[in-house]
Amino acid sequence: MSLIPAFEIGVWNAWIFTAALFVFFFLPFLLQSIVNKAAAERSPSTTVPLNKPEKKVNICASVIMALLVIYSIFLPLQLGTAWFYTGLIIYLLVFIIGVIIAVNWFTTPPGEPITKGLYRYSRHPMYIMQALMFIGMGIASASWVFILLSVARTISTLIIAIPEERSCLEKYGDAYREYMNRTPRWLGMPKS
Repeated sequence: MSLIPAFEIGVWNAWIFTAALFVFFFLPFLLQSIVNKAAAERSPSTTVPLNKPEKKVNICASVIMALLVIYSIFLPLQLGTAWFYTGLIIYLLVFIIGVIIAVNWFTTPPGEPITKGLYRYSRHPMYIMQALMFIGMGIASASWVFILLSVARTISTLIIAIPEERSCLEKYGDAYREYMNRTPRWLGMPKS
């Protein structure tokens, strides 16, 4: 694993993983919000005002995400190495988890908080999935820089989750408060 691998534009670069992430996760959510206005109200974007530190973190998280996407275009995968296969396995396992999260999202009625499936074990399974996918991409490309950017993005989600939860409390009231009391923010067993 090198600190900064060769920059090359090619077919077998990490952009393949980024494109799959966009096509299979972000595009369906975007299309659903365009087609179904009620579903758009449940989008992960916040409706409550952000304070100054939250705004800064949100901007920083967006910049890091853009850097990850741009860097993936120039980052060759380390095909045929243990790094590639380890990263690919992590990516594919998390991809399957992402499909389960999407099914949980799309099968919940728009006026209700999502509390079933993987959302029983985490209030933010999409952030966990995204973090693990980017780390898997970093391992598959054997890039410390990509992994460090992924970790920085993950740390920023610790703060981004707070205004999202305030927004959900505002939208769903006591139903979301009960959900918060029984479900861990990141990962764990639900309280009975």
